[in-house]
Formats: sequence, C-alpha cells, structure tokens
Amino acid sequence: MEANECGPQGFPELKNDTFLRAAWGEETDYTPVWCMRQAGRYLPEFRETRAAQDFFSTCRSPETCCELTLQALGMEVTMVPGKGPSFPEPLREEQDLQRLRDPTTVASELGYVFQAITLTRQRLAGRVPLIGFAGAPWTLMTYMVEGGGSSTMAQAKRWLYQRPQASHQLLRILTDALVPYLVGQVAAGAQALQLFESHAGHLGPQLFSKFALPYIRDVAKRVKAGLQEAGLAPVPMIIFAKDGHFALEELAQAGYEVVGLDWTVAPEKARDCVGKTVTLQGNLDPCALYASEEEIGQLVQEMLNDFGPRRYIANLGHGLYPDMDPEHVGAFVDAVHKHSRLLRQN
Repeated sequence: MEANECGPQGFPELKNDTFLRAAWGEETDYTPVWCMRQAGRYLPEFRETRAAQDFFSTCRSPETCCELTLQALGMEVTMVPGKGPSFPEPLREEQDLQRLRDPTTVASELGYVFQAITLTRQRLAGRVPLIGFAGAPWTLMTYMVEGGGSSTMAQAKRWLYQRPQASHQLLRILTDALVPYLVGQVAAGAQALQLFESHAGHLGPQLFSKFALPYIRDVAKRVKAGLQEAGLAPVPMIIFAKDGHFALEELAQAGYEVVGLDWTVAPEKARDCVGKTVTLQGNLDPCALYASEEEIGQLVQEMLNDFGPRRYIANLGHGLYPDMDPEHVGAFVDAVHKHSRLLRQN
C-alpha cells in the first residue's frame, strides 16, 4: 500500500503515515496517538457554534460539520443534548422490523456524511490520516430496541433470549447497511476504519460469541471484499469492543488489523491473549486527564513501557469527556511522543 498516493479526488499527499504504519504492524520512529470523541461533545468552540442548531441539520451540511453520526434505517432519530441519540419509536415487536428501510439503500441516504469525510480529508492537507467509523451491529441494535442509552440493556437482551431469530434478522439488516456505509467512507477519503462495539460488556462470553462476534467478523470480511471490488486500496480496520476483555483472543482473529482496549485491561495480559499478529490500541483511563500534567506524563510512561514500542497505537481507554481541559489532552499527546522516542533509544 502506498501511504501517500493521491486518491480519486486528488487528495493532498499524506505527510504523516505513522498511525497507518503502526496499524499495519510496521516499525515506527515513535508511537502514534489519537483520542476518541465527537467534536460536539468535547471541543468548547464546537459546542458553542452548535448550541443553537439542530444536530442533524448541522451534520447534513458538510460545510459546517465534519463529524459522523449514527443514522437509522428509516427510524426517527433525535439527538438529546447531553444524552446522545434517541429513538422516539423504538423496536418493540418482531413486526416492527418490517418498517425498516432496505439496508442496501442506507448508504445513498448518507451522502452528507461522505461529503463531510471528503471535505475533512481535503482540509487536513495530509497532516494526519483520517479515520472513519461506525457502530457495530449489536451496539446499533441496543439503541434501536432500547430507544437510546440504558444502564442494563435489558430490553435489547430480552430480544436475544425471547426472539433470537428476529435478533439475528435485525443484526443481519444492520450488517448489510454497515458494509456499503464503511466502503463508502473509504471511497470518500477515510484512510482507516474503526468499528465500535460500545456495549460488548453487557453480553458476556456466550451471548457475545452468538450475537456480536459473527457480525463483527462479517463486517471486516465484507468491507475488505467490497474495497477490492471497488478498486480501492485496503485500509487498516480497528475493532474496539468496550468491556469485551473476555473476547480479546476471538477479536484478534476477527479480521481486524488493530484491537482497541479499554482501561480495565492490563497491557501485558492483552498482548498474551492476542499474540503478535495484531496491533493493540489504548488504553489510558480517560479520567487520568483530570490529573496534573506531570502525573499524566508519568502514567503515559508506564503505559508505553507496558505496551512496548511495536504494534501499538496510544489512545485513551474510551472517549474524552466534555469537561476535560484541552491543555491536558495536549499534555497526553506530547508525553506519548516524547516517551515513545526515548523508549526506542534504549
């Protein structure tokens, strides 16, 4: 793969491919680092400009918004400030699946997302690669059945136990929607893809292997095939299953180049589980950014020592929180760059 080749839209040459090389398992001069969070939930200047606008009208305009969002298959979605996506009419019965739109048409509904990706890629001017993302099928299903967030996912899990066939039908529909959506993101300019299984921890090993893992595998396999069919260069794919520590070995064999870790997993144990054929990403406790800049530096040093210099991308174990000080985020990034260079000199 040529890291700096121009895309079909004549994208600027990529000047910094460290993240991509680490994702592919190649040697790097330092450890790349990035943080997860919707800009609207974290950066103060974005929150102010969006305050008076409806979230989806903002997202539909690529000129004013370069972030991605969850979109439903013909279900009404509203963004509740401070809470995230909410479905006023969640799926309650099996027949509710009939009101879902044909999954193969979903990508055509999301042209504004692809435009936003292309615009963002152009504006990055090759400074860093652009990462596309989507929620995994089980996580999307939880929103559609619960009607939004939930502390127990009891309604969604009720479906798994009482309506297993309908659950698989819904998960297949979501997979069928996700594949062209992710391929479309790469066609639009994304240089890597991350799939979030944010609600893995609610399942446990048995339900995860039955209702989450097969679809996680399917997404990777079909996206890679879809890129090849479209004549697009392969991109590294990341799977991040929060609280899915019980499935690390299986996730490492699910067809992704990178496995993301939350902060509850010890780096050495994770490496023992996944072996040396995938890159690990993570996993500083996000709340560590409330510490002093000096302590952040110490925590980063420990984390880098534990992960080692190869096949590793630094990140937080989840996303940034809205009240975090951007200066402390900067201290985290700087510490990763500084200590990872020193680590390679030893």
